[in-house]
Amino acid sequence: MVELVRFYKTLPVKIVRGYAQYVWDDTGRRYLDYHTGYGVAFLGHRNPFVVRRVREQLERIWTVSLSFENDVREEALKALSRVLPGYFTHVFFQNSGAEAVELALKAAVRYTGRSVFVALIHSFHGRTLGALSVTHGPKYRKPFEQVLLKPRWVKPNDIDGLMKAVDDSVAAVILEPVLGEGGVIPLDREFIRAAREATREHGALLIVDEVQTGFGRTGLPWAHMEAGVEPDVMTAGKAVGGGFPVSFVAFRREVAEAFEAGEHGSTYAGNPLACAAIVGAVEAFEAERVAEQAARKGGEALEYARERLGGLRAVREVRGKGLMIGVELRFPPGKVLECLLKRGILALRAGATVVRFLPPYVTSVDELHGAVDALRECIASVYG
Repeated sequence: MVELVRFYKTLPVKIVRGYAQYVWDDTGRRYLDYHTGYGVAFLGHRNPFVVRRVREQLERIWTVSLSFENDVREEALKALSRVLPGYFTHVFFQNSGAEAVELALKAAVRYTGRSVFVALIHSFHGRTLGALSVTHGPKYRKPFEQVLLKPRWVKPNDIDGLMKAVDDSVAAVILEPVLGEGGVIPLDREFIRAAREATREHGALLIVDEVQTGFGRTGLPWAHMEAGVEPDVMTAGKAVGGGFPVSFVAFRREVAEAFEAGEHGSTYAGNPLACAAIVGAVEAFEAERVAEQAARKGGEALEYARERLGGLRAVREVRGKGLMIGVELRFPPGKVLECLLKRGILALRAGATVVRFLPPYVTSVDELHGAVDALRECIASVYG
């Protein structure tokens, strides 16, 4: 049998089934899933709205090129029109977050005619070459440095540094409203507003990467809305297909219209199964009031985590937005994550020292509190 290339560390659990906030391994043991595939299963595993739509589409047609019109693609566009802010008038479907970022970067170059980007220290936008160019982590960049773009790096929430970095040579500023992989670092409203002002002043674009933060996770439909800004381009993925591999880029009209035929494309983009998943995800988002649930549950969980963990010597800070929670430790979190796994809770690392919870909206407040209590016990057992 051929072997899988191991780009990821494999944990000692073989997951074979999932439903809502739970997954089961091949021995029948149940786990509370706050890993959710790096946030993909925010709507819960096998969300019934998504399952119904994809199952129906499976019986009709799976592949329709963008060279042809398609009914479920039109339905997906109508559904997205209900959840996207009005300043985004166009979208293009892709298959992954990194692909969406690639297109966003191309849009900035095409629209401005420039090639300089401003990105944030601790940012993560993907591992393909363009997306990797604006991803900060040296462990990701170093092996490929010779072929990457060289962006101007700015510290998160450093307005002075941002203003110095943006000038008339810049194509775009790209940012995550909450830096996820880099450590669950929320950006201040003032910083995001400053990015909007600086890009407007110098004719550059503002790109918000909402692959992880979007579709309700932070308690708003889209996290950048808290700052009251109107970006030029937004990337979205993970939750927008309820776990099905799909992403999209949303554009202001003038940016979308800067492209000419043939300047971008994708074989699988906008395929019927992906579009059906988006329709189901939007139906779940609306019927379940997902953003409101994330705001309420996440707010209670974050407050509880600060009360229970804030006084521990091993904890530097508890931070987050909605159902995106990070606990920064004074040590690498590997042993703590192993301890949580043994207790039946799946979590993940962010940055060098952060334990990250990315729960699905269907989880309960009691489960969130229980996960925090388990984290406290694990921290104590590992670090004393």
